[in-house]
Amino acid sequence: MSSSTEPLPKLFTPLTAGDIALANRIIMAPLTRNRATHGSDAPNALNVEYYRQRATAGLIISEGTQISQQGQGYIWTPGIYSPAQIEGWKGVTEAVHAEGGKIVAQIWHVGRVSHVSLQPDNRAPVAPSAIVAPTKTYLESGFTAVSQPRELAAEELPGIVADYARAAENARKAGFDGVEIHGANGYLIDQFLKDGTNQREDAYGGSIENRVRFPLAVVDAVANAIGKGRVGIRISPVSPANGISDTDPQAVFGHFVEKLGRRGLAFLHVVEGATGGPRDIAPFDYAALRRAFKGVYIANNGFDRESAIEAVESGRADAVAFGKAFIANPDLVARLERNAPLNALQAETLYGGDARGYTDYPFLTEKAA
Repeated sequence: MSSSTEPLPKLFTPLTAGDIALANRIIMAPLTRNRATHGSDAPNALNVEYYRQRATAGLIISEGTQISQQGQGYIWTPGIYSPAQIEGWKGVTEAVHAEGGKIVAQIWHVGRVSHVSLQPDNRAPVAPSAIVAPTKTYLESGFTAVSQPRELAAEELPGIVADYARAAENARKAGFDGVEIHGANGYLIDQFLKDGTNQREDAYGGSIENRVRFPLAVVDAVANAIGKGRVGIRISPVSPANGISDTDPQAVFGHFVEKLGRRGLAFLHVVEGATGGPRDIAPFDYAALRRAFKGVYIANNGFDRESAIEAVESGRADAVAFGKAFIANPDLVARLERNAPLNALQAETLYGGDARGYTDYPFLTEKAA
């Protein structure tokens, strides 16, 4: 721990993101855990305790929460479109706020990364183009190849945009401090942005200007619904997650973030490198995004205490998001501040299950006792 004469590293100091005041710059990244209530996909008492334990994060970004049944890609992930789901999330946000924390909902449409068994009436998942994803989803039976998607008709897109806006309004009804639009990791918005998945020949495909049209329509609708100061977006310019790629990500994301920068959003959350993998998977100038975006820049992927402190001290990022470290360390902020050892992650309990590997990771005080 720093001595009283040494200034606290900036990582541990307050920050304001749009209309949201954060106690520190350590962000809990969105983490899919597949523990919503079976049958309703509503958060439950176990989820309430999980988030309550982690409320010392400067900001919690919830696990991806689908905007509609069509937007669901994995079993037992929570939604934000039904009354039961909104009620379930109220328990979570009340618990986090009671502990002095802040939490935003990550609103999510998976696009082609789904399975017919999760879709309304067992229909095909939807995508910008009918290209199957070389990836798997998680079902009751375990990991399974995703289904062949169908191409969305242009006239269907306004309805999906409206689903995002409604999800943002529902998030506010549930007590969230704002939302993060999931535009990363090969899901629907990322599928529109990248030419490996978007091979449309209409106003939503082809040129970069066309490929950003749907993502920007979502951003504008969500900002109009709840106020731009409560909206962030997550992107992953070069991550190959869920089999996605683009021939010129610097051009696409340079253009997209320049457009986002004019919209006055609260934050931009960037997966730098391959999601959960190497940061140097492909050359990319993240500093260009940082310059183009006027709000808070949250850097994510592979950070430890030392690199997170350096990123914020140097001004390369305003805040740093941690994923797996927050799964295994509910009191991660205290551990980083004291430079205390971290609990090891139990990989076998990541998806589905009960309290084991979810709410039973020890706190520092418990370890000392």
